[in-house]
Amino acid sequence: MRVTQVESALWLPHDVWGLVDALADALRAHGWRMASAESCTGGLVAAACTARAGSSDWFERGWVTYANAAKVEELGVPVALLDAHGAVSEPVARAMAAGAAQRAGVPAALAITGVAGPTGGSAAKPVGTVWLGWSVAGTVSAHGHRFDGDRAAVRGQAAVAALQGLLQRLRAVA
Repeated sequence: MRVTQVESALWLPHDVWGLVDALADALRAHGWRMASAESCTGGLVAAACTARAGSSDWFERGWVTYANAAKVEELGVPVALLDAHGAVSEPVARAMAAGAAQRAGVPAALAITGVAGPTGGSAAKPVGTVWLGWSVAGTVSAHGHRFDGDRAAVRGQAAVAALQGLLQRLRAVA
């Protein structure tokens, strides 16, 4: 596949385009649309999905909720979760995914929250710590990762892992 300038500017591995096509096929097979809620990736998932012609058939909307206030206001993440666990946590990733699905009115959503670096990490949550969340047909799940590399590498790996996780969950739905 020939990579266009727009696609390569997204800082994503070139194999992401086959993954986006597979995700589109899975969503279309269910007759579903998806939403994304992104923090550290700043909209990379939404950009990758909408880079494909025809994505309006299966991509509903996306949020970039970088600040905690945006997570609360746009996605309905409870302030108490942020206070208790911090933005980069399993409960917040789950709440972001559930909020995106609910607010977009779609059966499938993904969420990404993490520390892309090079600053902002801590001993408990070092640079590269990312939590991904998914809501598929009302079932909410999350998974933590520790990605290596610079800011672009962490963001790219997080976006790809979030897309892969959504695709796996869609394929598991009967």
